[in-house]
Amino acid sequence: MTGKKAECLDGCGMCCLCQPEVLPAERAFFKKNHPRCLVRAKGPEPYFALALKNDRGSCVFLNDERRCRVYDHRTTYCKQFPYHIYVSDHVKVELDLSCRGLWTGKGVDAITEAKVLVANAQERIEATLPEATEVYHEFYSEAREAGIMSDPSAIRMSVSENLSSFTDPMFLGRLLDLAEMEAQVDISGAKKDRKIDMDELSEAARETAMDSLSSEDLLNLAVYGAEDLSWNVFNADGNTIEWMEIGNDGEFHHKGFADADKIKLQPLEDDGKKVLRDYIAVLNGRDSFLGSVYYLMAENGYEDDLSNAYYGSLATAVLDIMWRASLLDKFFGTGMGARGIREAIIFYDMDRLDAPTIGAFV
Repeated sequence: MTGKKAECLDGCGMCCLCQPEVLPAERAFFKKNHPRCLVRAKGPEPYFALALKNDRGSCVFLNDERRCRVYDHRTTYCKQFPYHIYVSDHVKVELDLSCRGLWTGKGVDAITEAKVLVANAQERIEATLPEATEVYHEFYSEAREAGIMSDPSAIRMSVSENLSSFTDPMFLGRLLDLAEMEAQVDISGAKKDRKIDMDELSEAARETAMDSLSSEDLLNLAVYGAEDLSWNVFNADGNTIEWMEIGNDGEFHHKGFADADKIKLQPLEDDGKKVLRDYIAVLNGRDSFLGSVYYLMAENGYEDDLSNAYYGSLATAVLDIMWRASLLDKFFGTGMGARGIREAIIFYDMDRLDAPTIGAFV
């Protein structure tokens, strides 16, 4: 977050596609003034949220000029975007890089703004921290008992020392193979010159990305806020991908089709590798990413060593981004340089932050 600045781009409205929870102290205003705009969000733990246009578009309070009609009374989570306060056994603020306002180099200092947000969220943090800490300690205990708890600091350091390697699809393919075959992955093994079938690797990357592009409920599809500030979704049905644009009215408008089998991993240009390296460093430093790896280890019954789960998750994430860059190039001609990888990260990062984790966002 050091050196980052954040600004709100006029006409973007990307954050208004994220249905915000309405905290108890905020409900009175909406119940009194806009009762029909307050809904119960679906899920294992239902909560009050603001309604969406057509139940799947932007917030009902976003007008046709993409300005908020209740800006002075917008929710805490509206104010917080693109900052995410993640609580594990400690507290850390992470930035949602799907927000274009974080890529302009203009606006307010991110660290300064994050400190204010944390101070305002102190009550929620204090309520969440004991429970999150207990969950983390329970995970550590189970993982150590199973003999799979490697040193996360050492693993993260090894990634930091090999960032360039993580932009090489061949390296990623070898790393994924090792994660499946070895009891404990040593990253040096993925550097050995062993040929990887690029078609198989491209297919694996496509399958990973397609999982997040496939849903019967259009509300659950990943949204790509394009350079022209249009809102775009890609819905996969079998091997066919339909590109649709979300209108200000919440309607989905067909724009085109693509055959997923014909979208292959394309080689990265040097400036694209640099942007990707920087993003891998961000992922590697996120506590929510580590918490997501812990979640997967617990879901898999504490069978995989942390090194296998961590390297495997990171390699899968990077391949997902590369394939999304190829997908966006198909529809938007963004290429595989700095521009194309930036756009793929903008498309991907909101999904990444929505991944299950053993911690909590507040």
